[in-house]
Amino acid sequence: MKVRIEGREHEAVPGQTVAGVLLGAGMVSWRTTRGGGRPRGVFCGIGVCFDCLVVVNGIPDVRACQRLVRDGDDIRMQHGAELPS
Repeated sequence: MKVRIEGREHEAVPGQTVAGVLLGAGMVSWRTTRGGGRPRGVFCGIGVCFDCLVVVNGIPDVRACQRLVRDGDDIRMQHGAELPS
């Protein structure tokens, strides 16, 4: 299956999380903090820390470690606090 990360097409495997696809694409940081713009990625991997937030299909604050990818997903980096599009 195919997903788009920041506008570029990537392969994904059914059952993979968004975080797994991002890590497989060589990305270790995909969000910046609201205060200071510091990079964040997966920290706990179980959905508790909320460090892995991304925008999926225009919806912000999606926990990348919890969300399974779906064919055609559009995954974007999240910068600070974002409003839904």
